[in-house]
Amino acid sequence: MTSDFTTTDVAIGPKRLYGSLFLPQTPQGLVIFAHGSGSSRFSPRNRYVAERLVAQGFACLLFDLLTAEEGEFRRNVFDIPLLGARVVEAIGWVGAQSDVSRLPIGLFGASTGAAAALVAAADEPRVAAVVSRGGRPDLAGDALRRVQAPTLLIVGGLDYGVIELNRDAQQLLRCRNRLDIVPGATHLFEEPGTLESVVERATRWFDENLSATSGAADA
Repeated sequence: MTSDFTTTDVAIGPKRLYGSLFLPQTPQGLVIFAHGSGSSRFSPRNRYVAERLVAQGFACLLFDLLTAEEGEFRRNVFDIPLLGARVVEAIGWVGAQSDVSRLPIGLFGASTGAAAALVAAADEPRVAAVVSRGGRPDLAGDALRRVQAPTLLIVGGLDYGVIELNRDAQQLLRCRNRLDIVPGATHLFEEPGTLESVVERATRWFDENLSATSGAADA
């Protein structure tokens, strides 16, 4: 565990999508976040998760999937192919950064961002693990069948309707996967202790699947 890390403001791709890169001294993997509709890189829940992951030795990248102008059009907020392409773009950007280019990559998606993460994972073989928090993986459609990275779906036990959508999406996944239900949690995991439970489950998943591939990345 480490509390010693740097935070750098970055701009990704030709659209200059703004982001924040959290980098511990000796990272064992990199987690790229895909936020949900109406959110941004400043999402307090995602930043909380990111800071906890950084303390466990994972670099984290939070970035805006849309420019400010694009975000004004609601159709863009729910354009899963576009959002997935932006996650792929971020993965490409990471590959050109010397301090993180060789790290195994995980994706952490929330709400509609989970669908974007899964679409990206289906198209990008560098993705070694995916975690969905209160996600809508069903919106990834046929891409679900092409995801190869181990995928963890985390849903609140009181998030009625979304639980069923996650179960339906799970049936389409061909990769190693698991559905975890957090008792007493609603969609945003605002109840005491529920977001901490998300962090614990996500940390274990990334630790199992990113750390295991870090040796190959360094080879």
